[in-house]
Amino acid sequence: MRLEPGFPAHDWRGALARDQAMACEEAEFLEALRVEVAAEAACVPRDPAGFVRWFEALEINGPGQGDPLFDWLATEADVEQFRWFMTQEAAGEAGFDDLVALAQIKMPVRPKLELARNYWDEMGRGNRKGMHGPMLDALVERLALTPEIDTTVWESLCLANAMTAMATSRRHAFHAVGALGAIELTAPGRAAKVAQGLRRLAFTGRERHYFELHAVLDVKHSEAWNAEVIEPLVAEDPDRALAIAEGALIRLHCGARCFERYRQHLWS
Repeated sequence: MRLEPGFPAHDWRGALARDQAMACEEAEFLEALRVEVAAEAACVPRDPAGFVRWFEALEINGPGQGDPLFDWLATEADVEQFRWFMTQEAAGEAGFDDLVALAQIKMPVRPKLELARNYWDEMGRGNRKGMHGPMLDALVERLALTPEIDTTVWESLCLANAMTAMATSRRHAFHAVGALGAIELTAPGRAAKVAQGLRRLAFTGRERHYFELHAVLDVKHSEAWNAEVIEPLVAEDPDRALAIAEGALIRLHCGARCFERYRQHLWS
């Protein structure tokens, strides 16, 4: 509701009061997530090269990495199980393009330019057929999915809310950089497994395209994100390393909770 384009409310004072109450709830939610990762994040290097090495290692040793759910999706899941999985994923999709657009506000020039390049790719470089969001929509339509709050596990909603909260709060702008960078870093392997499962189940190239694209493109995005966004931000102010690390770990812990819950449901 907060991000949806709209019109001035007649009861704008009441709307502001509701927004303020929700902003407090959201801040408490983020603080709880920060507490969860505080000890792990406190140990990260503060020099740019060392921090980037730590960040890149999250692809292997970060929370949720190598989860057996994705090998199972690639080799065993049937269409109905894929439908349930994709319903959860679609409900928890916060819109990477919008999150990047929100995160880049007032960033230094070099990181801002890379965020702009990333956003331009998400938008299909100005070509509607190349936009990433509609690619996912095509699969949702093919599977006839109807994501609803009351059929979505809380872990998926938690992930979406965490990503949105960090990107929309300027207090957490560097957390958002870390969280978005963690997606680019860790998504390719999972996307490749999902694409493999869709291919096994005879989905068309158009229906697989979103995952097949991200299995390749996000590798390049991650390399550029680390070199052009994270490293210069930490070089300019080493204190940003802690916030970026917290954001990345929050995203990965939220994802790990999703994978565990998905396995509990699908393998029960």
